[in-house]
Amino acid sequence: MNIRGRNKVTPEFNMASMTDIVFLLLIFFMIASTLVTTNAIDILLPKASGKTENKKSIAVSIKKDLTYYIDQKRVGESVLETQLISVMSSQESPTIVLRAEKSVPVENVVKVMDIANRNKFKVILAVQPK
Repeated sequence: MNIRGRNKVTPEFNMASMTDIVFLLLIFFMIASTLVTTNAIDILLPKASGKTENKKSIAVSIKKDLTYYIDQKRVGESVLETQLISVMSSQESPTIVLRAEKSVPVENVVKVMDIANRNKFKVILAVQPK
């Protein structure tokens, strides 16, 4: 007597569903990576080891021609403090990310740090990783 089941199990693995998942993940990460943008002006930063925390903060940039920017808005040196106070007034823990090009004199960087110290703002000095 020949008793065999009618349903045969094949030992093959179907890769179609796996490739669908991989392509969906690829599309997700491609879209997500385009949404991540830095809100800063393109300047050459000095190199150092360490990491910058990424919190809700305001970027103050100083270019080599000694022009000041709050985020991407150009601000005069004389009104820098008043502009920073008005921008930072809505934040509960005000933080400034100071981005100064490496050819900027130290006195200009210290000027922004002094403004932050007088107004009790936290300052993070942005550097380029080694």
